[in-house]
Amino acid sequence: MRLRSLGIAFAAIAALVAIPAQAPAAAAETPLSQGKFATSSSDENAGTPASSAVDGNTGTRWSSAAADTQWLQVDLGTSATVTRVVLNWEAAYGKDYRIQVSDNGSAWSDIRTVTGGDGGTDTLDVSGQGRYVRMYGTARGTQYGYSLWEFQVFGDGGGTSPTCGTANAAKDRPATASSTENGGTPAASAFDGNAGTRWSSQASDPQWVRVDLGSVQDICRVDLNWEAAYGREFTLQASANGQDWTTLKTVTNGTGGTASYEVSGSGRYVRVHGTARGTAYGYSLWEVAVHTGSGGTPPVEGGGDLGPNVIVVDPSTPNLQARFDQVFAQQESSQFGSGRYQFLLKPGTYNGINAQLGFYTSISGLGLNPDDTKINGDITVDAGWFNGNATQNFWRSAENLSIKPVNGTNRWAVAQAAPFRRIHVEGGLNLAPAGYGWASGGYIADSKIDGTVGPYSQQQWYTRESSVGGWTNGVWNMTFSGVQGAPATNFDTGPYTTLETTPVSREKPFLYLDGNDYKVFVPGKRTNARGVSWPANAGGTSLPLDQFYVVKPGATATTINAALSQGLNLLFTPGVYHLDRTIEVTRANTVVLGLGLATLIPDNGVDAMHVADVDGVKLASFLIDAGAAKSDTLLRLGPASGSADHAANPTSMQDVFVRVGGAGPGLAANSVVVNSDDVLIDHTWIWRADHGEGVGWETNRADYGLVVNGDDVLATGLFVEHFNKYDVLWNGERGRTVFFQNEKAYDAPNPAAITHDGIVGYAGYKVADSVDVHEAWGLGSYCNYTSDPSIVQQHGFQVPVKAGIKMHDILVISLGGKGQYAHVVNNTGAPTSGTDTVPSKITQFP
Repeated sequence: MRLRSLGIAFAAIAALVAIPAQAPAAAAETPLSQGKFATSSSDENAGTPASSAVDGNTGTRWSSAAADTQWLQVDLGTSATVTRVVLNWEAAYGKDYRIQVSDNGSAWSDIRTVTGGDGGTDTLDVSGQGRYVRMYGTARGTQYGYSLWEFQVFGDGGGTSPTCGTANAAKDRPATASSTENGGTPAASAFDGNAGTRWSSQASDPQWVRVDLGSVQDICRVDLNWEAAYGREFTLQASANGQDWTTLKTVTNGTGGTASYEVSGSGRYVRVHGTARGTAYGYSLWEVAVHTGSGGTPPVEGGGDLGPNVIVVDPSTPNLQARFDQVFAQQESSQFGSGRYQFLLKPGTYNGINAQLGFYTSISGLGLNPDDTKINGDITVDAGWFNGNATQNFWRSAENLSIKPVNGTNRWAVAQAAPFRRIHVEGGLNLAPAGYGWASGGYIADSKIDGTVGPYSQQQWYTRESSVGGWTNGVWNMTFSGVQGAPATNFDTGPYTTLETTPVSREKPFLYLDGNDYKVFVPGKRTNARGVSWPANAGGTSLPLDQFYVVKPGATATTINAALSQGLNLLFTPGVYHLDRTIEVTRANTVVLGLGLATLIPDNGVDAMHVADVDGVKLASFLIDAGAAKSDTLLRLGPASGSADHAANPTSMQDVFVRVGGAGPGLAANSVVVNSDDVLIDHTWIWRADHGEGVGWETNRADYGLVVNGDDVLATGLFVEHFNKYDVLWNGERGRTVFFQNEKAYDAPNPAAITHDGIVGYAGYKVADSVDVHEAWGLGSYCNYTSDPSIVQQHGFQVPVKAGIKMHDILVISLGGKGQYAHVVNNTGAPTSGTDTVPSKITQFP
């Protein structure tokens, strides 16, 4: 790695041998980074700026404050292929550091990690793609900061760095501050272009002053003109929304006077955040000037229209029934098609409507409460397209409205991935198809059904935090948590498992109209909840649509990531989105919301989405479809090292569905991996396809469905099916699951293909031997080994036998005798037998 001088050795050799004449030397390769715009986390002083590390002069240098972590980054102008990085250290070197690349200067990928560096010159061969490249130092080699004579980036591509404008973008813009010394020193005086007026704060730490630029802009320099009361330690920060801040520069040895700081970032808001004063007085600034870049990528704008596949209607919309019928005719049997549709109904009363929902069709009311949008009619799902068999009525949804069925009972005969959320049914609800054919669902949450719910032929169902007027029968596994009117537990003789409350929950974000303006309501967390959350909607917040990048078909992952780096949330409109790189969600409280089962497909083996180990990210209502090239993990929540406590504000995934195969070949080692603690998994169907295109034991191979490594993770409404190895593998402590539905892979070719550790068959739900505390309620695993019906699977569930492991109401079933289970859990429980499709149960284990 480090290149040592060989001058002495060459001199000795030259004295002994004659060196033949050399050809003229080729011109030295010019680094992509030379002369480009560079910024840093901090500068030791004004004589060692970031620009000195990319000026091609080994007599000038950048040096940082004497602290960890610190970074130096260069903007190559446009995206480049990076093949080599050379670091020429001054005496104050980095012992541990990373070389990182980024498309947007916010979401970073490591392309080289160095540990135990010893200074001198480090030449690193790397492989990466990005516009920005940085050295990210995590441990210094000396007591001083990091110091580089030169930071050189080599490769192909790059371009002209954007220029920094001379105009002051902050002049006369609205300004606010944490405090003011008196009425004569307001925040606005620091942005009025008048060096004779000033802002001054109270004499305490911390204090801040900020300005609103009016729109998200690229920020390249901030000039400060301090009065005598200056900041000794402060940060320059940017934000897209005025709430979530990114540090552009940290200053730890400020001396007052005038100073200019080169920075790289984007935001609508810029602030000076002081943490240590230089005098006994407050902070006082004559002027703050903000300069913005030109020639770079323009910022991504929030808001806008919802695109062509969002159908917004009101009670006066002409031919509304015909519009519903038209979409249904197209989508009724289009199980693996590309059509995606969202109906949005403005508040009001709709008479005589029957909205039949086919595949990839969603219907939602635009009121703040369900009763704001009333349908005197029906929202119907039936199974005529499949000869009365409802077991494949996937991927559709209804939400946030009221239904008064024409004949008193609404039919909702769905299978997996078909949520029924936040609905008021003024009557009954029938969950079976006409003729009571087979059905395999399903999920209800935050809904009020005045009459009786009749599941009839439904094999299993989960209902959370709702109210029902009654519940009749059920086949195998009917589970309830926090449901008023739910039947009592009778799992020893019947299908019911009932919990009085749900331990932790948070309802799904949803789109609504506030007057003429679209907003997204983000419900708050509930603990031990029972019954619906509305109309109070306590603890929720509303986000205007201009805080969302409205993603439409054709959008690239680069643009999506740029929007996220600006602080925007994401609203995916109905469509299919191919991704050539991973979507990186790095900001706390980001909302990623889909309409009409928007579908993400990672190409070329990339992962579809990564979420950082941050608080309160909300993922909802979209489908991830594996690409033809194998991804490692389709959805990852938290990095492998994630360990932060998110109990107060957990990340959630709700109605997020994952599919491997079916619509075409798909491959993934893991479908969903949860590394962060405290995550809420509320209704997911993670499915390795058993039918459709691109289906076969190796053709759509995916070893694991859900892997949970984080602690204190709660799953409510967990559907995971058909993976080559474990459908669910739970490694984290204190995990809990309320309702689990599983089928083992139909296409296992023989017992040998699924034998491991002397066990035939991978459990549908495995808790790792290292886990001490885990609890679950209402779980079922079914086998249907159509490729080899002679397979006898050892068990459906595998858990360590410890006092802290508690499994309630679990069953296994052989579907028509296509394979059997020897036991329910570990080596406990009676085997299934024959073709009678009768469950083998255990009400408590151990």
